[in-house]
Amino acid sequence: MTLEIQATLNTDDLTCIMFDMDNTLFDLVEAKIHACQEIVNYIGCGDALELFQYFRRPGYGFEDWNNIRDYILDMDVFSQSTYNECCKIYETEKLRAVSPYPNAISTIRELKKMGLKIAILTDAHSNNAKKRLEKTGFSQWLDALFCADITGSSKPSHQTFLFALEALDLQPCNTLFVGDSLRRDIAPSKALGMLTAYAAYGDRNNDTYKRSGTADPDVILNDISEVLDQFKPGKRV
Repeated sequence: MTLEIQATLNTDDLTCIMFDMDNTLFDLVEAKIHACQEIVNYIGCGDALELFQYFRRPGYGFEDWNNIRDYILDMDVFSQSTYNECCKIYETEKLRAVSPYPNAISTIRELKKMGLKIAILTDAHSNNAKKRLEKTGFSQWLDALFCADITGSSKPSHQTFLFALEALDLQPCNTLFVGDSLRRDIAPSKALGMLTAYAAYGDRNNDTYKRSGTADPDVILNDISEVLDQFKPGKRV
């Protein structure tokens, strides 16, 4: 479902664009489903989407290997060697499958040419984040990377946003946050006074989008390149 882009922002005072990472710069969901399929192929039973849902349960976390352990236990194929190999397959294939969204690299490059700082604020662990950013080619364009193990908290906690702003000596009003989650990205960043752009292209639930008070984004992006429309010639020196 394509969502309407809202009013053009006043970007004259912006000095930094802060991005969420997974499903904003690249499609981690598809990469994880691919990795789950390879695990199912290896164990010879089960269903990739069913295994993927284990990673979405409350409890361990969205990248915790205990999700794999629970699944192969439920499939009655658990052994320590099988578990170890499945974890190896998961990490290898997930990284192999991840790639930038169309126009993502060129968009970041254009924003950098405008003199804007580019930062990432993600709930991923720094070890995983660095691997994915290197694989997808974003690392060279970044001024800063903030991960949950660096900030000491996770979204939607305001603390993780405040940590990044303070580290970069930024005011919220000078920062645009781009993310694919209304609840975890848009609502907290907007509450702090940041401009917000909702990456609807990366949200698997965007067909249920409804205006939601404090979570309403300032602008909706159906493609990451649309953020450049906020900086049309003549809008920024």
